[in-house]
Amino acid sequence: MTAQTHAQQAPDGAASQAPPSGKARIGALLGSPAGRNLGLVVALLLLCVVGLATVGDRFGSFDNMMTVLRAASVIGVISVGMTFVITGGGIDLSVGALVALASVWATTLATQQMAADFHWIVIVTTALLVGAGAGLVNGLLIAYGKMAPFIVTLAMMAAARGLAELISDKKTQVVTERGLIDFFGGKVLGVPVLVIIFALVAAGGWVLLNRTTFGRRTLAVGGNPEAARLAGIDVRRHTTILYVLLGLACGLAAVMIMARTTAGIATHGSMYELDAIAAVVIGGTLLSGGRGTVVGTVFGVLIFTTLTNVFVLNNLNTSTQAVAKGAIIVAAVLLQQRVASRGSTP
Repeated sequence: MTAQTHAQQAPDGAASQAPPSGKARIGALLGSPAGRNLGLVVALLLLCVVGLATVGDRFGSFDNMMTVLRAASVIGVISVGMTFVITGGGIDLSVGALVALASVWATTLATQQMAADFHWIVIVTTALLVGAGAGLVNGLLIAYGKMAPFIVTLAMMAAARGLAELISDKKTQVVTERGLIDFFGGKVLGVPVLVIIFALVAAGGWVLLNRTTFGRRTLAVGGNPEAARLAGIDVRRHTTILYVLLGLACGLAAVMIMARTTAGIATHGSMYELDAIAAVVIGGTLLSGGRGTVVGTVFGVLIFTTLTNVFVLNNLNTSTQAVAKGAIIVAAVLLQQRVASRGSTP
Protein backbone atom coordinates (compact mmCIF):
# COMPACT_ATOMS: atom_id res chain seq x y z
CA MET A 1 0.00 0.00 0.00
CA THR A 2 2.83 2.32 0.86
CA ALA A 3 4.66 1.52 -2.38
CA GLN A 4 1.46 2.17 -4.32
CA THR A 5 1.02 5.50 -2.56
CA HIS A 6 4.59 6.50 -3.43
CA ALA A 7 4.01 5.42 -7.00
CA GLN A 8 0.94 7.62 -7.19
CA GLN A 9 2.70 10.57 -5.60
CA ALA A 10 5.80 10.39 -7.78
CA PRO A 11 4.18 11.81 -10.92
CA ASP A 12 2.69 14.67 -8.91
CA GLY A 13 6.08 15.47 -7.36
CA ALA A 14 7.71 15.34 -10.76
CA ALA A 15 5.07 17.64 -12.15
CA SER A 16 5.56 20.10 -9.31
CA GLN A 17 9.29 20.20 -10.04
CA ALA A 18 8.86 20.62 -13.78
CA PRO A 19 10.59 23.65 -15.25
CA PRO A 20 8.41 26.72 -15.80
CA SER A 21 6.88 27.22 -19.22
CA GLY A 22 8.25 29.70 -21.72
CA LYS A 23 5.37 32.05 -21.00
CA ALA A 24 6.11 31.96 -17.26
CA ARG A 25 9.80 32.63 -17.90
CA ILE A 26 8.98 35.64 -20.07
CA GLY A 27 6.63 36.96 -17.39
CA ALA A 28 9.31 36.53 -14.74
CA LEU A 29 11.84 38.34 -16.94
CA LEU A 30 9.50 41.26 -17.57
CA GLY A 31 8.85 41.53 -13.84
CA SER A 32 12.55 41.59 -12.96
CA PRO A 33 14.65 44.80 -12.80
CA ALA A 34 16.71 43.64 -15.79
CA GLY A 35 13.55 43.01 -17.82
CA ARG A 36 12.07 46.40 -16.97
CA ASN A 37 15.30 48.18 -17.90
CA LEU A 38 15.48 46.19 -21.13
CA GLY A 39 12.00 47.41 -22.03
CA LEU A 40 13.07 51.00 -21.39
CA VAL A 41 16.15 50.56 -23.58
CA VAL A 42 13.98 49.20 -26.38
CA ALA A 43 11.56 52.15 -26.02
CA LEU A 44 14.46 54.63 -26.14
CA LEU A 45 15.96 52.94 -29.18
CA LEU A 46 12.58 53.04 -30.95
CA LEU A 47 12.35 56.77 -30.30
CA CYS A 48 15.85 57.21 -31.72
CA VAL A 49 14.87 55.23 -34.83
CA VAL A 50 11.82 57.48 -35.26
CA GLY A 51 14.02 60.54 -34.87
CA LEU A 52 16.54 59.31 -37.42
CA ALA A 53 13.77 58.33 -39.84
CA THR A 54 11.95 61.68 -39.63
CA VAL A 55 14.74 64.26 -39.36
CA GLY A 56 17.87 62.29 -40.21
CA ASP A 57 21.26 63.76 -39.35
CA ARG A 58 19.73 66.67 -37.48
CA PHE A 59 18.66 64.20 -34.83
CA GLY A 60 21.67 61.88 -34.96
CA SER A 61 24.36 64.55 -34.78
CA PHE A 62 26.68 64.74 -31.76
CA ASP A 63 25.56 68.29 -31.04
CA ASN A 64 21.92 67.23 -30.89
CA MET A 65 22.76 64.31 -28.61
CA MET A 66 24.49 66.74 -26.25
CA THR A 67 21.44 69.02 -26.48
CA VAL A 68 19.20 66.14 -25.39
CA LEU A 69 21.50 65.23 -22.50
CA ARG A 70 21.84 68.86 -21.41
CA ALA A 71 18.05 69.24 -21.41
CA ALA A 72 17.73 65.99 -19.43
CA SER A 73 20.28 67.00 -16.80
CA VAL A 74 18.19 69.47 -14.79
CA ILE A 75 15.01 67.41 -14.58
CA GLY A 76 17.18 64.31 -14.22
CA VAL A 77 18.76 65.53 -10.98
CA ILE A 78 15.30 66.26 -9.56
CA SER A 79 14.00 62.87 -10.72
CA VAL A 80 16.78 61.03 -8.89
CA GLY A 81 15.74 62.79 -5.68
CA MET A 82 12.08 62.08 -6.44
CA THR A 83 12.93 58.37 -6.81
CA PHE A 84 13.93 58.24 -3.14
CA VAL A 85 10.80 60.02 -1.94
CA ILE A 86 8.43 57.86 -3.96
CA THR A 87 10.31 54.67 -3.05
CA GLY A 88 9.88 55.72 0.59
CA GLY A 89 6.12 55.93 0.13
CA GLY A 90 5.82 59.69 -0.40
CA ILE A 91 5.22 62.21 -3.18
CA ASP A 92 6.33 65.81 -3.76
CA LEU A 93 4.40 68.27 -5.91
CA SER A 94 6.51 71.26 -4.91
CA VAL A 95 9.79 70.52 -6.70
CA GLY A 96 9.20 72.95 -9.56
CA ALA A 97 8.32 75.78 -7.19
CA LEU A 98 11.37 74.98 -5.04
CA VAL A 99 13.61 75.32 -8.11
CA ALA A 100 12.08 78.73 -8.78
CA LEU A 101 12.42 79.86 -5.16
CA ALA A 102 16.04 78.68 -4.90
CA SER A 103 16.99 80.36 -8.19
CA VAL A 104 15.39 83.67 -7.18
CA TRP A 105 16.80 83.65 -3.64
CA ALA A 106 20.28 82.84 -4.93
CA THR A 107 20.25 85.70 -7.45
CA THR A 108 19.10 88.58 -5.23
CA LEU A 109 21.34 91.65 -5.18
CA ALA A 110 22.44 90.89 -1.62
CA THR A 111 23.44 87.31 -2.44
CA GLN A 112 25.26 88.28 -5.62
CA GLN A 113 27.09 91.07 -3.80
CA MET A 114 28.30 88.55 -1.23
CA ALA A 115 29.38 86.29 -4.08
CA ALA A 116 31.29 89.17 -5.69
CA ASP A 117 33.07 89.91 -2.42
CA PHE A 118 33.88 86.27 -1.67
CA HIS A 119 33.21 83.60 -4.35
CA TRP A 120 30.38 82.39 -6.58
CA ILE A 121 30.10 79.35 -4.33
CA VAL A 122 27.92 81.61 -2.15
CA ILE A 123 25.22 81.46 -4.81
CA VAL A 124 25.44 77.66 -4.98
CA THR A 125 25.33 77.34 -1.19
CA THR A 126 22.32 79.64 -0.96
CA ALA A 127 20.37 77.63 -3.53
CA LEU A 128 21.19 74.35 -1.79
CA LEU A 129 20.20 75.71 1.63
CA VAL A 130 16.91 77.09 0.33
CA GLY A 131 16.06 73.75 -1.28
CA ALA A 132 17.07 71.75 1.78
CA GLY A 133 15.19 74.10 4.11
CA ALA A 134 11.97 73.78 2.13
CA GLY A 135 12.43 70.01 1.98
CA LEU A 136 12.90 69.97 5.76
CA VAL A 137 9.61 71.82 6.24
CA ASN A 138 7.86 69.31 3.97
CA GLY A 139 9.42 66.37 5.79
CA LEU A 140 8.60 67.62 9.28
CA LEU A 141 4.96 68.35 8.44
CA ILE A 142 4.55 64.94 6.78
CA ALA A 143 6.50 62.78 9.22
CA TYR A 144 5.87 64.49 12.55
CA GLY A 145 2.73 66.47 11.71
CA LYS A 146 1.17 63.34 10.19
CA MET A 147 -0.19 65.29 7.25
CA ALA A 148 -0.74 63.77 3.82
CA PRO A 149 2.26 64.30 1.47
CA PHE A 150 -0.06 65.40 -1.31
CA ILE A 151 -1.56 68.20 0.80
CA VAL A 152 1.72 69.38 2.34
CA THR A 153 3.63 69.55 -0.93
CA LEU A 154 0.68 71.10 -2.75
CA ALA A 155 0.66 73.87 -0.14
CA MET A 156 4.44 74.24 -0.45
CA MET A 157 4.10 74.47 -4.22
CA ALA A 158 1.77 77.45 -3.91
CA ALA A 159 3.73 79.10 -1.08
CA ALA A 160 7.17 78.69 -2.67
CA ARG A 161 6.03 79.99 -6.04
CA GLY A 162 4.33 82.97 -4.38
CA LEU A 163 7.40 83.73 -2.27
CA ALA A 164 9.58 83.58 -5.37
CA GLU A 165 7.32 86.14 -7.04
CA LEU A 166 7.45 88.40 -3.97
CA ILE A 167 11.25 88.28 -3.72
CA SER A 168 11.79 88.95 -7.42
CA ASP A 169 8.81 91.28 -7.83
CA LYS A 170 8.00 89.06 -10.85
CA LYS A 171 11.14 90.33 -12.61
CA THR A 172 14.08 88.50 -14.13
CA GLN A 173 17.16 88.59 -11.91
CA VAL A 174 20.27 88.34 -14.09
CA VAL A 175 23.25 86.35 -12.85
CA THR A 176 26.22 88.72 -12.81
CA GLU A 177 28.82 86.22 -11.52
CA ARG A 178 30.57 85.05 -14.67
CA GLY A 179 32.50 82.43 -12.73
CA LEU A 180 29.30 80.51 -11.99
CA ILE A 181 28.16 80.62 -15.62
CA ASP A 182 31.59 79.69 -16.97
CA PHE A 183 31.94 76.73 -14.61
CA PHE A 184 28.49 75.17 -14.95
CA GLY A 185 28.16 76.17 -18.59
CA GLY A 186 31.53 74.75 -19.56
CA LYS A 187 32.58 71.42 -21.04
CA VAL A 188 35.01 68.65 -20.13
CA LEU A 189 36.34 66.73 -23.14
CA GLY A 190 33.40 68.01 -25.15
CA VAL A 191 30.81 66.87 -22.59
CA PRO A 192 28.79 69.66 -20.87
CA VAL A 193 29.41 70.02 -17.14
CA LEU A 194 25.66 69.83 -16.56
CA VAL A 195 25.59 66.35 -18.10
CA ILE A 196 28.54 65.27 -15.93
CA ILE A 197 26.73 66.54 -12.82
CA PHE A 198 23.63 64.54 -13.78
CA ALA A 199 25.76 61.42 -14.30
CA LEU A 200 27.45 61.87 -10.92
CA VAL A 201 24.12 62.42 -9.13
CA ALA A 202 22.62 59.34 -10.82
CA ALA A 203 25.65 57.21 -9.92
CA GLY A 204 25.59 58.47 -6.33
CA GLY A 205 21.86 57.84 -6.11
CA TRP A 206 22.27 54.28 -7.39
CA VAL A 207 24.94 53.52 -4.81
CA LEU A 208 22.89 55.11 -2.02
CA LEU A 209 19.74 53.17 -2.89
CA ASN A 210 21.29 49.80 -3.71
CA ARG A 211 24.46 49.51 -1.68
CA THR A 212 23.83 51.24 1.65
CA THR A 213 21.77 50.79 4.80
CA PHE A 214 20.01 54.05 3.98
CA GLY A 215 18.72 52.56 0.73
CA ARG A 216 17.52 49.37 2.40
CA ARG A 217 15.72 51.43 5.01
CA THR A 218 14.09 53.52 2.29
CA LEU A 219 12.73 50.36 0.66
CA ALA A 220 11.52 49.08 4.02
CA VAL A 221 9.78 52.34 4.95
CA GLY A 222 8.05 52.51 1.58
CA GLY A 223 7.05 48.85 1.58
CA ASN A 224 5.63 48.64 5.11
CA PRO A 225 6.16 51.57 7.51
CA GLU A 226 4.82 49.69 10.53
CA ALA A 227 7.06 46.69 9.92
CA ALA A 228 10.00 49.07 9.45
CA ARG A 229 9.20 50.73 12.77
CA LEU A 230 9.02 47.39 14.54
CA ALA A 231 12.39 46.51 12.99
CA GLY A 232 13.94 49.49 14.76
CA ILE A 233 13.92 52.07 11.95
CA ASP A 234 13.00 55.63 12.94
CA VAL A 235 10.43 56.03 10.17
CA ARG A 236 9.66 59.69 10.90
CA ARG A 237 13.28 60.76 10.86
CA HIS A 238 14.01 58.75 7.73
CA THR A 239 11.01 60.23 5.92
CA THR A 240 12.17 63.73 6.84
CA ILE A 241 15.65 63.02 5.48
CA LEU A 242 14.16 61.81 2.18
CA TYR A 243 12.40 65.15 1.66
CA VAL A 244 15.55 67.07 2.62
CA LEU A 245 17.47 65.00 0.06
CA LEU A 246 14.94 65.92 -2.62
CA GLY A 247 15.15 69.57 -1.55
CA LEU A 248 18.93 69.48 -2.04
CA ALA A 249 18.37 68.04 -5.51
CA CYS A 250 16.02 70.95 -6.27
CA GLY A 251 18.63 73.43 -5.06
CA LEU A 252 21.27 71.87 -7.31
CA ALA A 253 18.83 71.87 -10.23
CA ALA A 254 18.22 75.58 -9.59
CA VAL A 255 21.96 76.25 -9.91
CA MET A 256 22.07 74.28 -13.13
CA ILE A 257 19.13 76.12 -14.66
CA MET A 258 20.61 79.46 -13.58
CA ALA A 259 23.79 78.56 -15.44
CA ARG A 260 21.77 77.64 -18.55
CA THR A 261 19.57 80.74 -18.56
CA THR A 262 21.92 83.16 -16.72
CA ALA A 263 18.93 84.26 -14.65
CA GLY A 264 16.78 83.54 -11.63
CA ILE A 265 13.07 83.74 -12.42
CA ALA A 266 9.92 82.92 -10.47
CA THR A 267 8.67 80.90 -13.47
CA HIS A 268 11.60 78.47 -13.42
CA GLY A 269 10.64 74.84 -12.88
CA SER A 270 7.15 75.09 -14.32
CA MET A 271 5.59 71.59 -14.49
CA TYR A 272 8.83 69.98 -13.28
CA GLU A 273 6.91 68.08 -10.63
CA LEU A 274 4.85 66.25 -13.25
CA ASP A 275 7.87 65.57 -15.46
CA ALA A 276 9.86 64.18 -12.53
CA ILE A 277 7.03 61.97 -11.28
CA ALA A 278 6.38 60.74 -14.81
CA ALA A 279 10.05 59.84 -15.35
CA VAL A 280 10.17 57.96 -12.04
CA VAL A 281 6.98 56.02 -12.80
CA ILE A 282 8.09 55.23 -16.36
CA GLY A 283 11.36 53.98 -14.92
CA GLY A 284 9.62 51.32 -12.84
CA THR A 285 9.46 52.81 -9.34
CA LEU A 286 6.17 51.91 -7.69
CA LEU A 287 3.94 54.87 -6.82
CA SER A 288 2.83 52.98 -3.73
CA GLY A 289 6.45 52.77 -2.52
CA GLY A 290 8.68 49.86 -1.57
CA ARG A 291 10.42 49.48 -4.92
CA GLY A 292 12.65 51.98 -6.65
CA THR A 293 15.21 52.08 -9.43
CA VAL A 294 17.57 54.94 -10.21
CA VAL A 295 18.66 53.32 -13.49
CA GLY A 296 15.03 53.14 -14.59
CA THR A 297 14.53 56.78 -13.64
CA VAL A 298 17.48 57.82 -15.80
CA PHE A 299 16.01 55.95 -18.75
CA GLY A 300 12.61 57.53 -18.03
CA VAL A 301 14.14 61.00 -18.15
CA LEU A 302 15.97 60.21 -21.40
CA ILE A 303 12.80 58.81 -22.99
CA PHE A 304 10.79 61.95 -22.25
CA THR A 305 13.62 64.29 -23.25
CA THR A 306 14.22 62.42 -26.50
CA LEU A 307 10.49 62.46 -27.22
CA THR A 308 10.44 66.23 -26.74
CA ASN A 309 13.48 66.62 -28.98
CA VAL A 310 11.88 64.56 -31.77
CA PHE A 311 8.70 66.64 -31.54
CA VAL A 312 10.64 69.92 -31.65
CA LEU A 313 12.76 68.86 -34.65
CA ASN A 314 9.58 67.80 -36.49
CA ASN A 315 7.90 71.15 -35.67
CA LEU A 316 5.01 69.42 -33.89
CA ASN A 317 3.01 71.44 -31.39
CA THR A 318 3.29 71.04 -27.65
CA SER A 319 -0.33 69.92 -27.32
CA THR A 320 0.37 66.76 -29.32
CA GLN A 321 3.49 66.21 -27.24
CA ALA A 322 1.45 66.49 -24.02
CA VAL A 323 -1.03 63.90 -25.31
CA ALA A 324 1.83 61.51 -26.14
CA LYS A 325 3.36 61.97 -22.69
CA GLY A 326 0.02 61.30 -21.02
CA ALA A 327 -0.47 58.13 -23.03
CA ILE A 328 3.01 56.89 -22.09
CA ILE A 329 2.37 57.53 -18.38
CA VAL A 330 -0.96 55.67 -18.44
CA ALA A 331 0.61 52.75 -20.31
CA ALA A 332 3.46 52.58 -17.79
CA VAL A 333 1.12 52.52 -14.79
CA LEU A 334 -1.09 49.86 -16.41
CA LEU A 335 2.01 47.76 -17.09
CA GLN A 336 3.12 48.17 -13.46
CA GLN A 337 -0.26 46.98 -12.22
CA ARG A 338 -0.23 44.00 -14.59
CA VAL A 339 3.25 42.93 -13.54
CA ALA A 340 2.36 43.41 -9.85
CA SER A 341 -0.79 41.29 -10.20
CA ARG A 342 1.20 38.52 -11.88
CA GLY A 343 3.73 38.64 -9.12
CA SER A 344 1.05 38.25 -6.45
CA THR A 345 -0.60 35.31 -8.21
CA PRO A 346 0.48 31.97 -6.66
